[in-house]
Amino acid sequence: MSIRIIRSLLAAALLSASLAQAAVKVGDVDFAPHQTVQQSALALNGAGLRTRLGFKVYAMGLYLRAPLADAGAILADKGEKRIRIVLIRDLEAKQFGDALQTGLEKNHDTAALSALKPSTDALLAALAAVGEVKAGTEIVLDRLGSGATRLLVDAKQQGEDIADTAFYPALLRIWLGERPADSDLREALLKKPQ
Repeated sequence: MSIRIIRSLLAAALLSASLAQAAVKVGDVDFAPHQTVQQSALALNGAGLRTRLGFKVYAMGLYLRAPLADAGAILADKGEKRIRIVLIRDLEAKQFGDALQTGLEKNHDTAALSALKPSTDALLAALAAVGEVKAGTEIVLDRLGSGATRLLVDAKQQGEDIADTAFYPALLRIWLGERPADSDLREALLKKPQ
């Protein structure tokens, strides 16, 4: 094999590797193909836009240990996960928290909401302490290996980890439940079979 052919093959291999690792762009927000939560490598399962009344509110990506196309399987998975949200509009952190509360109420009955209340209150208090969140602010919700939920705003942890293992799946139902916040976003977050 000639040096020229080998160089061409090597260049093609490098190009396809870089394309496979390229970030996914949603609106003007880049989502890296991989993220790490507690030394666990996660892959971008899907990403999309949350719109309300025709306005773009935020871009969101869902990272899992392995690609999954079924919302029920994602909710049942006990491994590390990451929800990465980048705001496109300026909001008060309380507005964002109120939207999360509404999403929880739409996807859980009264008994479930009552059981989730201490965890919900802890998350909403941590969000409210942030104050205003401008366009470009990154909000990350991680499911840790222990099952706890961790909130990061612009890479800084806010509040204590929330130990309730039922809380992260409850949060996921806001976007993946039977009454999602945005049905187009729900579809974008679910990995499509190849």
